[in-house]
Amino acid sequence: MDLHVLRLFQEVARGATVTDTAARARLTQPALSRALHRIEREAGAALFQRSGRALRLTPAGHAFAGHVAAILERYDEGLRAVAEAVDPESGVIPLAFLHTFGTWLVPPVVSSYRADHPRARFELRQHGEEGLARELLDGTADLVLTSGDPGDPLIEWVRLLEEPLLLAVPPKHRLARRKQARLADVAEESFILLRRGYALRETTEQLCARAGFSPRVGFEGEEVETLRGLVTAGLGVALLPLPHTATFPPAPTTPTTPHLRVTDVPAARDIGLAQLSGRVLPPASARFREHVLATAPRALPG
Repeated sequence: MDLHVLRLFQEVARGATVTDTAARARLTQPALSRALHRIEREAGAALFQRSGRALRLTPAGHAFAGHVAAILERYDEGLRAVAEAVDPESGVIPLAFLHTFGTWLVPPVVSSYRADHPRARFELRQHGEEGLARELLDGTADLVLTSGDPGDPLIEWVRLLEEPLLLAVPPKHRLARRKQARLADVAEESFILLRRGYALRETTEQLCARAGFSPRVGFEGEEVETLRGLVTAGLGVALLPLPHTATFPPAPTTPTTPHLRVTDVPAARDIGLAQLSGRVLPPASARFREHVLATAPRALPG
């Protein structure tokens, strides 16, 4: 087996279909299937089992996948070390971030860094919170911008800034003409929440508890903008960050959904930068980390 085949194995092991993986690799599906079978023959065990139209790792496959990730990570680190030894200014910075940061936080910190380091290159990935910690643990990202401390002993997290959370209500809601309200004012209404496992869901539940009630769940989703759309449609209320434009410092847009300042509880979420604990970052990522620590706290207006 070679490194290219191991990368294809890793992609399928992470849940990609054989069809999609083959298309991205410019292979036929039978050619990729044969390559995966060759890995199984060399490993001496079945690494995948079919589940409907998808492949799932067997216990042996899970064991093998961990070693494959380590091999590829060390190889990629070696390539980066060589590249940065030849030209430290042209290093690659693998950065993952919460998808809602893609319109306001990530563009200014990246562009301002590139202004001083024009040959730096970025590998950008965006996720919900659940996928961000995995990027660090799998070695596919050096740094992660996320809301809240991941709470993993293997991950070091530093707070950058606090982002206000506002009460989003439907345009025809009884509170829609106000600029502020108590969270307790909507205690009897349906809440539109991110599903469990997302930091914003936990923050919303904690703030509601401080306001003296448990939120009644009307809908659950995986994207903040989906939640905002459901609120606009009149299906419930939600605690959400205000949408931002990609300016630096950013200015809030004027949403069609009324967003009210919350007065009875400190409605906000922490935004921070995470990396693997104890890991010495490559030079380019270490420089970018210092840049983020210096510039990100200015990313919110006011």
